[in-house]
Amino acid sequence: MGYEESDTVEANRVTDWVKDWDWLDPAWGSNAIEIWNSVREQCPMAMTERYGRAFMPVTMEAVSAIANDTVNFSSIFVSVAQPDAIRRPAPPITSDPPDHHGHRRLLLPSFSPRRIAEMEAELREYTQHLIAQVREKANDSQSGRPATADAAAQYSQHIPVHGIAQMIGVPDSDADLFRDWIYRNFQLAPRDNKVREQVTAEMRAYFFDLLDKRAAEPEDDLATLITQAEINGEPVDDELKVGYLLLLLLAGIDTTWSAIGSGLWHLATNPDDLARLAAVVEDPDDMLWLTFTEEVLRYYAPVTMGRKVIGDTEIQGCPVRAGEQVLVTFPAANHDPLAFDDPHEFRIDRAENRHVAFGLGIHRCLGSNLARLEMHIAFHEWVRAFPNFRLDTSEETTWTNGQIRGPRNIPVVLEG
Repeated sequence: MGYEESDTVEANRVTDWVKDWDWLDPAWGSNAIEIWNSVREQCPMAMTERYGRAFMPVTMEAVSAIANDTVNFSSIFVSVAQPDAIRRPAPPITSDPPDHHGHRRLLLPSFSPRRIAEMEAELREYTQHLIAQVREKANDSQSGRPATADAAAQYSQHIPVHGIAQMIGVPDSDADLFRDWIYRNFQLAPRDNKVREQVTAEMRAYFFDLLDKRAAEPEDDLATLITQAEINGEPVDDELKVGYLLLLLLAGIDTTWSAIGSGLWHLATNPDDLARLAAVVEDPDDMLWLTFTEEVLRYYAPVTMGRKVIGDTEIQGCPVRAGEQVLVTFPAANHDPLAFDDPHEFRIDRAENRHVAFGLGIHRCLGSNLARLEMHIAFHEWVRAFPNFRLDTSEETTWTNGQIRGPRNIPVVLEG
């Protein structure tokens, strides 16, 4: 099943972001940073009744307190949605202590620095293949005009799909299916439980079938490891095995392609930063590539997470009650002036950068090593190929709303 760009779930537009926030409002995608900053100037936390009662903290203090408090805030809700929404397990991200620890220990070795480093050569070769395709398509359609491309649809959106597909052991040919699931899950499902039920059923059927195949014919991939999974000597239930695979798909693709896309959009609109990276393009290990990647993660952090309140408590003096929901807005915390010097300024060489793009506490992102590698390779290979690219201002860049924020398309002129 595909989707059209016009697919939306209509709702009243937000006029007061402190008292009626909505992460699916059209203004969220392109103006989220300004929204968070405006809310922070008025109070540490916004609220809404659009998803039942749900809160949105915008300070580092509040976000840190929630992320590290597993007594009053449960991770069984990792997105803010309608109160009667069906929730399926996707451990370890949807599990609380003590169950969480066993699930995380099972998957963690597959994402160790050593294992991820082993993927670098193949990922770099794949990005070079994508760039060759971008060049070929641009050359075929020039007609005397400057060569153009969509750096999101033709490049950034493919790299994390390929990386996760390689790890799990599924074909790249299913990439369009994965992208459709991700769009419906994050853009449509929060307001529409029927969409959530349908897309969840499709994903579960796909992964149950994959588990059956690996049980019959094991391979050297993560799907086989999950098929054979045990915790404390006991086989893991098939529902949880499918949950692992759902997590890897949903948390490992749109998140990173949004971060890569945001970085490319930044370079396309900030020629001075692009020139500094182009000057060190022959040295992929130059520190500037590292500081640029980390600043992209801080400034354009794509991911927010949900929590369910399970104990009456307070967040910076604001009372919350059991049964309510909280949006743990890690990107907003990254723009808190009490946490960062000049947080609203993008500094390509920011030396001290303790951002929380990958979360905090026991649920800190399992795949952060993979995300950083994919981002570094994507930025370096693109700048090496197109050191003078710029935004094509004749077309509009659109940004996704909701739990994962990033540019859906990035129209660029390949040569400045």
